[in-house]
Amino acid sequence: MTYVVTENCIACKYTDCVEVCPVDCFYEGENTLVIHPDECIDCGVCEPECPADAIRPDTEPDMDKWVEFNRKYAEMWPVIISKKEPMPGYEDRDGEPGKLDKYFSEAPGEGG
Repeated sequence: MTYVVTENCIACKYTDCVEVCPVDCFYEGENTLVIHPDECIDCGVCEPECPADAIRPDTEPDMDKWVEFNRKYAEMWPVIISKKEPMPGYEDRDGEPGKLDKYFSEAPGEGG
């Protein structure tokens, strides 16, 4: 089992989760985070820290695409271990449907 970041993180990018991760397996894109599924130790401490409820276990239905999404971008983006401010407008986008198609950027974040 592993945990993965799902669509609701896009265009919000809360980073509360990165501070509690004991293995630093979060990676930062321009407007979202991902978890490297091969580095995650399945401890689950990140899941309740996410205000957007965007972190889910891969055992839930239809998570295969999110496992691959997280793996792909974790291998491209820099690691993030420190909390940052969420993205501007996050209050309006939290819970918005279709964020992957509307807002997702493949560009890396700053990391840190």
